[in-house]
Amino acid sequence: MSGSYRSALIIGIQGIRARKLRTLLSMVSLFLGVLAVVVVQAGASIAERALLADMEMTQGYDGTKVMEVLPNDKLGTIVTDTLEGQPDAIAMLTTQAIIGEPGVKPVNEGGSPFDENWGGGMICNGPGPEDCEPINSGPPGAAIEIRLSALTGDIRTFRPLRPMTGDWLDFSSVPSLAPKLVINREAEKGFNRHQVPAEMRINGASANLTPQIVGVVDDGDYQPRAYVRMDELSNWLPSTAMTDPNSGGAQLQVLLGPDSPVEKVLTSKLQAAGVETYAQTIESYKQLESQLSLMRLLFLSMAGLVLLIGVAGILNVGLATVGERVEEFALRRAVGTPRLLLAGIVLAETLLTGLLTAAAAIGAGVAGLKVVSMLVGQSEPMLRDVQFPWEAGVAGIIAGIIAGVLGGFIPALRAAGIPIATVMRA
Repeated sequence: MSGSYRSALIIGIQGIRARKLRTLLSMVSLFLGVLAVVVVQAGASIAERALLADMEMTQGYDGTKVMEVLPNDKLGTIVTDTLEGQPDAIAMLTTQAIIGEPGVKPVNEGGSPFDENWGGGMICNGPGPEDCEPINSGPPGAAIEIRLSALTGDIRTFRPLRPMTGDWLDFSSVPSLAPKLVINREAEKGFNRHQVPAEMRINGASANLTPQIVGVVDDGDYQPRAYVRMDELSNWLPSTAMTDPNSGGAQLQVLLGPDSPVEKVLTSKLQAAGVETYAQTIESYKQLESQLSLMRLLFLSMAGLVLLIGVAGILNVGLATVGERVEEFALRRAVGTPRLLLAGIVLAETLLTGLLTAAAAIGAGVAGLKVVSMLVGQSEPMLRDVQFPWEAGVAGIIAGIIAGVLGGFIPALRAAGIPIATVMRA
């Protein structure tokens, strides 16, 4: 720092120490404005991450390629053989399954959420309407219908499922004849409400299965769903039956990394077999960018109004301080102090006041977020162990600097304009 800037800073610090109460009043008037900016920026960052996390949980990380494949009895061996041993690609086959008493209607026909009632669907064994019949025929009983997703690998590579209790599927172990299931929170709700036998039936399976529920995850799905290893399911359900178009609405998705070479190989094989595919790249942030920017702009505008009120307070205090120090500034001018240095002294005081206020506001924001995380973190996963966003700290510092400049600009001009003759008043 040059000598003049260093002198302005030192004199500014001395002025703050000499007028502690007035500095405190300036900080109080400015604190709420800076805190509003910090809170808005922190809230916007946390909300942005929460929205993106929810979309990533249901759709996938940005850059993930999702290939939708129409059901076809030729798919089973093509997909499993191509994806075997590929860490950057997995297949997810989703179909309906019923767990509970055999031959009865489930309590949530059609796999509906347990607080809703969608009614049962239809299964078709031919092209005509006469070939269709209700999927869940039979008397009401102790059974639950779920969406069953069979995986060739760990889906958490592409979708950040949140573990709740228990374990996740272990793809490194030997396939079990009693398939291990990881259910979502909606399915957990159903199993907590209804006691059902551990017997699972799937259309096309050679026999009813005995599943083992080993864990619960939050996958963002409002329907009851369970995840299972595809190789464990294939012990009971032939690969041709898994992808049979008449198997009750089975869906096949292939999740691929951004630069996975598997996409071209798999697409070529499927096209050679006459199977249609459709691929899209997940771009969650791009979809939300305009919405998030508008939301942040609106809240920052309101925080800016509160900040202006604080600037007005520090401006009033600054003008009053300069009025009391007229003789001091005139005397400094008389001994050769440049006008620019006088203005720098006043600006240094207001800038330091703004930075001190920003530090206090950031500290309050960090402490407040910690308290909120401790109080509601258990019920709100997005606030569990949440970290204070650095963007909010930067915004607070910028707000403090801007407030210091705006609040000290006019007092600095007034100090620089004091004539030397004013020293005669002393």
